[in-house]
Amino acid sequence: MGQTVALDKACLHVAVAFAFSLVTVSTGMLDSITTELGYSHYAEAPVSWLPPLLAMPFNSLVNLGYIYLGIYWLTQDDRTIGIKDQRGHYMKNIFSWMALAYGPVQWVRIWTQGHWAAVLDQWFTLPIFAWVIVWCSSILNSWNSQRFIAMEITSLSSYIMALLHPHGFEFALSLHILLAVVSGLRLQSCHGDASSKKYLVLAVISCLGFVGMKLLDHWLARFFFFKRLTGHFWSKVCDVLQFHFAFCFLCHLDKHRPLKTQRSQNARIKGDK
Repeated sequence: MGQTVALDKACLHVAVAFAFSLVTVSTGMLDSITTELGYSHYAEAPVSWLPPLLAMPFNSLVNLGYIYLGIYWLTQDDRTIGIKDQRGHYMKNIFSWMALAYGPVQWVRIWTQGHWAAVLDQWFTLPIFAWVIVWCSSILNSWNSQRFIAMEITSLSSYIMALLHPHGFEFALSLHILLAVVSGLRLQSCHGDASSKKYLVLAVISCLGFVGMKLLDHWLARFFFFKRLTGHFWSKVCDVLQFHFAFCFLCHLDKHRPLKTQRSQNARIKGDK
């Protein structure tokens, strides 16, 4: 029953953030933000006889990976993956619902090539990386709801950079990625072991693939292997993988938080005596 309540709470919080972003975009406040629209920005050639929903079939269907990933981690048994309390359960489920929401948003962008969908696609990327920072901080510093709220509001607000400069989003995203990696390294140095090190390395490699493959999309299309399965497609595969390995890393180390908290409480009790 407790897990169901936590899952519903996580779903509600992601839904509220999603609704806030959708309403904000629909007001037209972000219409001046620069986004890449049109099939020319993708190396995958559209298939004319397919419906717009699947006009670029590989770049469309790869978004099912995010949906599967979200469902997979939502349905994992906490004890099996190392989650031992409601705080860790909430952290995991927020991340899972983010993945579930992100897949359809990207698919709608590919399908419609609309500006609002493109803005939402960009905007949602930031709090996802920010959640890695939040989760790492919650393990290192125990639960602090005020800090969590402040970090997420700061992350959402940082998208204002996209209004100030044509490459403002890229700057904000780079900063989020850097802070997420630094947070992961800090957590690894405090509580890491060989398994968490492996997950962290794989997550960072996948992140580099996510960025690099997207930037090289058109250049890679000169080679036969990347004609249909283009750099953008493999970028999304890498994105799903970095999501997954981030889950593995954080769930693996989250199990140390309850033990650490208990030891700290015991130490304070002994000190009081």
